[in-house]
Amino acid sequence: MRRWKNPRIKAVRNFIEVCGDKPLRDITRDDLLDFREWWWDRIEAENLTPNSGNKDLGHLSQILKVVNEKKRLGLDLGSILGDLTFADDEKRKRPPFSSEWIRTKPLAPTALSGLNTEARCVVLAMVNTGARPSEITTLNETTIHLDCDTPHIEIKSDGRKVKSRRANRIIPLVGVSLEALKECPQGFVRYFDNAGVFGTINGYFDENKLRETPAHSLYSLRHSFEDRMLKAGIDYRIRKDLMGQRLSGEDYGEGASLDQAAKLLKPITF
Repeated sequence: MRRWKNPRIKAVRNFIEVCGDKPLRDITRDDLLDFREWWWDRIEAENLTPNSGNKDLGHLSQILKVVNEKKRLGLDLGSILGDLTFADDEKRKRPPFSSEWIRTKPLAPTALSGLNTEARCVVLAMVNTGARPSEITTLNETTIHLDCDTPHIEIKSDGRKVKSRRANRIIPLVGVSLEALKECPQGFVRYFDNAGVFGTINGYFDENKLRETPAHSLYSLRHSFEDRMLKAGIDYRIRKDLMGQRLSGEDYGEGASLDQAAKLLKPITF
């Protein structure tokens, strides 16, 4: 019974986290599309399979249909529940924000002032680190290093933060990302191990026209960081080390030191 109930409880909690707790008759097609979009971000950010999102979408649809029928609510759910699931081979990569967009939109004075402190600092922390949102929100006082010659964050495997050996890494803190971690030196208690940060930030980006195109999202900041390193001619090995990505060939050498990496990033820092 518990194994049957828990996935359905999780699906409803996730939906409420993204769309709010509302009467069934007030749920709209846009709510379901927002929930699907939120799952797309999680699938990419956490390296999940499409099936991870399909489970939530399927459980939520089933719950709505059963309650509608048993309570005889007479809701037209067909118009809001159709074509939500992801194909097994469906893949998508978010486009990067352009440097000009980052500088003039999300980094414009007061552009992020409507976000709570932790959500705002997650955005800023991503700008110059390229870290995944789930990696940033699980940082704490033991993995945020500010009182040293080269401030940095440490992404360490603890069963939640990383998906592969390569994802364990150290990233120097520079520019607005350094200032953001100074505001949250103990980490992100509000969003620790909580996917709600995606909905909060992407919703704010929608409301304040901070998406460069409809295809852009919070995760586009990670792709922008990678894109800027590539355009700056930063060595392939160093780029992959900082992004926590697999190399196309075998590892060679030890890569750049923390201080060297920080110096390479400064020209592309906001």
